[in-house]
Amino acid sequence: MLSELSEPRSGRLAAWGNALLAGLVSPDDAALAVVGDDARHRVAGLPGEEAPVGLTLALGRLRGLGVTGWRVALPAPGHPLGLSGPPEFNARALEATEAAVGFGAPYGLVPEVSEAGPDDTDLHVEVVWHCLPVREAPPADVPSLGEAERELAEALREATVVLTRLDVAGSGPVAEAALDAYRARAEAGGEPLAPGYPPRAVRVMELAGRVGLLVSLAYEHGPGGAVSASEMAARVAALRPVERVARRARVAAYNAYVEERERDRERGR
Repeated sequence: MLSELSEPRSGRLAAWGNALLAGLVSPDDAALAVVGDDARHRVAGLPGEEAPVGLTLALGRLRGLGVTGWRVALPAPGHPLGLSGPPEFNARALEATEAAVGFGAPYGLVPEVSEAGPDDTDLHVEVVWHCLPVREAPPADVPSLGEAERELAEALREATVVLTRLDVAGSGPVAEAALDAYRARAEAGGEPLAPGYPPRAVRVMELAGRVGLLVSLAYEHGPGGAVSASEMAARVAALRPVERVARRARVAAYNAYVEERERDRERGR
C-alpha cells in the first residue's frame, strides 16, 4: 500500500506543468521537478514528432497545441477517477493507475515506467509518457476542494474508530509516531504542490497524505497475534472507502489550478 503515500508521477507533471503555464517556473526547472529521482523522462506520440522527445520540449509543444492546464486521473478498477475518455485512453490510464489530462486541448499523457538495476537500492528508472487523444469533458467523480476536505476529515475520524475496534496497530502509538515522522518529512521537503496552487489545495493534499499513511499502516501492522481471514476481510472492508476518499481528495488538490482558473474566467465574463 505504499503507493498510497508516494507522489504519482502524473501529479508531479500536472502540478509543475501548471506552474510552468502560469509563468512561475522555468521550463528546465519544471522538467527537473517532474523527473525527480528518475533517470530520464521522454514523451512519445507527440503530434508532429516521429520519435520520443524530451520533457521540456514536449511541455512547450503541448502548450503551443493549446493546452492551458493539467489535471490528474488516478483510476482504479471500478472507479475511473479523473478520466473523461475515450476508452483507449481510459484503458491505458487504468493499466498505469494514473494519467495527466490536458485542459484546453484534447491531449493526455500516460506514463510507462521501466526499471533496471542490480537491486531495489540501485534502480535506473526511465519513464516514457504516451501522448494520446482525450475527450474534452468533465473528469469523473472529482469533488471540489471543499467537499474533499470535509470527506477527508470524516474519513480520518471514521477510520480511527473502526481500526481501533478491529485492534489494528495503525490506530495507536505506532500510527502517531509514523504520522509525526511523515509531518517532519513533509516540512523538510517543502510544499506538496508546485507554486501557484491555492492554500486550500495544499491543506487537502497534506491531509490526504495523512489518511493514506494511516491506511498503509493499518494494512502493514496487524494485531499482536495472527490475522484471520475474517479479520483481514473486516480490515479491507473498513479501509476501502477511506482509500477512495483519499484518492479523490488528491485528484481534487492536483486539479485545483485548472478549476480555479476556470472559476476566474467565468467571473470575468
